[in-house]
Order: sequence, then C-alpha cells, then structure tokens
Amino acid sequence: MYPDLSKKADFTLSEHKIVEIASLFDTVFYPKFNTRLLYGFEEPIYLPADKNCSYDRVCSSYDYPASALHEVAHWCIAGSARRKLVDYGYWYEPDGRTPEQQNKFEEVEVKPQALEWIFAVAAALPFRVSADNIGADIGASGAFKNAIVDQAKRYCIDGLNQRSALFVKALAGRFDVQSPLALSHYQKQFLF
Repeated sequence: MYPDLSKKADFTLSEHKIVEIASLFDTVFYPKFNTRLLYGFEEPIYLPADKNCSYDRVCSSYDYPASALHEVAHWCIAGSARRKLVDYGYWYEPDGRTPEQQNKFEEVEVKPQALEWIFAVAAALPFRVSADNIGADIGASGAFKNAIVDQAKRYCIDGLNQRSALFVKALAGRFDVQSPLALSHYQKQFLF
C-alpha cells in the first residue's frame, strides 16, 4: 500500500540542510529525469509517476538529511527499468528481521550505504551505518562495515555513475567541500 503523500509527518524542520539538499536534487535532476526529492514522510519510499502525479518521487523520512541522502543513493543506483517500479521493486523486510534476514539486508545495502557516505561527505554531514533493525536489536556487523568502507573506496577509485557524480559535484559545490572523493574520508574508524 502506498503512503498518503498528502499527509506529511508532523515535525518541525530543525535543519535547513534538508531544504537545500531537496532543492539541489530538484535543480540537478528534475529537468532531465522528471524526478523530485520530497521529505517529511513517516516512511521513505520511491514512487514513479502515475495517473495522480506527473513526476517520479524520491520520498525521505521526516526532516532527516541522512534519509534523503540514502534514498537518493538508491535512486542513483537503480536502472531505468527499476525506476518504473514502486520502491524499485526491491525486497524489503521491515524492522524485526531475523539474523538470516539481516544478513540478506546487509548484502543489498552495501552499495547504497557506501554511496550515501560519499554524499554525506560532499554535504559536510556525518554518516552513520544503518542496520535498520532496531526491533530485533541487531546492529551492523563488522563485515557489513568493512564492505561499506571497501565499496566507498571502490567508488572513489573506479568512479561514480553519471547521476551519482552529478549529485556529488552539486553537493560539494553547494556546501564548499573540497575533494569529497579523497580516499582519506573513507576509513573504518570514521564509521559509527
């Protein structure tokens, strides 16, 4: 079931950065990709254009810049076919996953979380690994953290896809961050 996008979560916008991030995303991607970044919802979700809305929507939680950056990471990774599907057609098991389900979650979250980390660096924001499993009290494994570090470094060395590179450039320019792809930013000791 789709969330009611006409009802935003009840919150007081405490961080100006989410407004800037959403505006920047829309400036960079709306003209070419007909996609907007929206925030303030109880649950994040991606919704392609449909009979009720003429543009694709990357919807993030509340006023959390980290949620916005994470959802943008998923959007940047998703190919054109996946961007035609609600939530890109991805599997998702909600909070309260078993250890086996958590392992599967970690396998599919390495690339988006590594890319989110790069976006966070470019936006001069902290990055926190998300195990997204509070109900089961299972935190991020050491292997998951190592895989995120390795993937972030691979992105820096091998290069980002076009949409990711455009967003990093826009974020770094707006938030005056020099060399967001420098390997020195992506060390395990910086993860929490």
